[in-house]
Amino acid sequence: MTEENFLGQQFEANRQHLRSVAYRMLGSRGEVDDAVQEAWLRLSRSDRSDVANLRGWLTTVVARICLDMLRAQKSRREDPMGPHVPEPVVEAREREAEMADSVGAALLVVLETLQPAERLAFVLHDMFAVPFEEIAPIVGRSVDASRQLASRARRRVQGAPVPETDLSRQRKIVDAFLAASREGNFEGLLAVLDPDVVFRADQAAVRLGSLPEVRGADAVAQIYKGRAQTARPALVDGEMGIAVILGGHLRIALRVSFSGDRIAGIKAMADAEQIAALALEVLEP
Repeated sequence: MTEENFLGQQFEANRQHLRSVAYRMLGSRGEVDDAVQEAWLRLSRSDRSDVANLRGWLTTVVARICLDMLRAQKSRREDPMGPHVPEPVVEAREREAEMADSVGAALLVVLETLQPAERLAFVLHDMFAVPFEEIAPIVGRSVDASRQLASRARRRVQGAPVPETDLSRQRKIVDAFLAASREGNFEGLLAVLDPDVVFRADQAAVRLGSLPEVRGADAVAQIYKGRAQTARPALVDGEMGIAVILGGHLRIALRVSFSGDRIAGIKAMADAEQIAALALEVLEP
């Protein structure tokens, strides 16, 4: 048996699982087929020498593909006839073809209301028991922030209102951070930064002058002292963050994670495609 044939057999053994993951993420059989096919192409082109758990690796790959597809849908906003309703799997034969355990159409409709990152965190953790340590790098958040995404999604799925207390508290922290930054108030910055805060920037932000990574409150406060003149508080994929507006255009989006009443992490994104895929709302002063 050739290596390619063996790999094909291994993929087929996991196909139903991958379809189940993709269906819960996308709700469309046609998109499921596209996602699973793309996963096979990536597997066939990848160096698999260090893949110890093929099922876990494929789950991660399909999750990333689905997340990209969901974000692309949101950025296009092609819904002139109203919200997209997931395709229900109604016939027994179709149900068997789609997944081993069918997904209720009502649940899929609720999942459609979630932000892409919330949906992925909830589906992977609550439905497929993927640990948050593996979910975090997929959604580009910390482990704690990924856990919060799943918790927020869980409340919505269960029909409970998502409490706004956290967002209100986090808004006050971000406002204090931006005010201290604009005023050049070093002590004020230290007051809202966790001692072990980590700042990271993507390559596009680095090209605009950001450092790729900075650790510690003193170092991060030094970066932001006297800056943030064009920064505004914003919701980034439904979570509290910061938007940097230059010349009337969004140039940098900052994801912000929190530990208690302090900022524990900042991730600067300036890549145009990533920013276009974000659900971002600049908040009023």
